[in-house]
Amino acid sequence: MLGMVGILAEAGGAGSTGSPYHLAIFGAMIGCGLIIIGAATGIGMIASKSVDSIARQPEAGGRIFTSMIVAAALLEGVTFFALLICMLTVLWLK
Repeated sequence: MLGMVGILAEAGGAGSTGSPYHLAIFGAMIGCGLIIIGAATGIGMIASKSVDSIARQPEAGGRIFTSMIVAAALLEGVTFFALLICMLTVLWLK
């Protein structure tokens, strides 16, 4: 967090001699945070709905659990790919 504040302070200064990419790096870090928040919300919703479904139909618990694991794995894969893109952007701009 303090690193982002330092980047903003450097980029906002009138006599700044820092890299012109500081705001782009800051934007990539904000993007990483939003990706993580979105993934956590999505996995929480998947788990919540699957627990509700299993409570309503316990005999279908195995199929519901399998579907939940597949959906969570796909969501984690997309999240990892998006974070990788953000991190590569930061490393490329430095």
